[in-house]
Amino acid sequence: MAEHGGGPAARELEDGRLLRELETIHRTRHETLLHGSDEALATHTQRLKELEDEYLRRHPRRAPAAARTRSGARARAGED
Repeated sequence: MAEHGGGPAARELEDGRLLRELETIHRTRHETLLHGSDEALATHTQRLKELEDEYLRRHPRRAPAAARTRSGARARAGED
């Protein structure tokens, strides 16, 4: 497996591991933004993009939840 600063290449991860990596990196994002060095934040950003891009490559037709669209957000806010 090819290693990148933040772990194995996203393309080499099986689906379950890719999802676990995404969950972990999203969970640690805020802490890295607030308290990480510039280098740590840059590395985190690069890894986050790599993992998200790989997920989107594998799931190009994913169906967004209605509540996660503009019209869904407006409906929650009571707007028309």
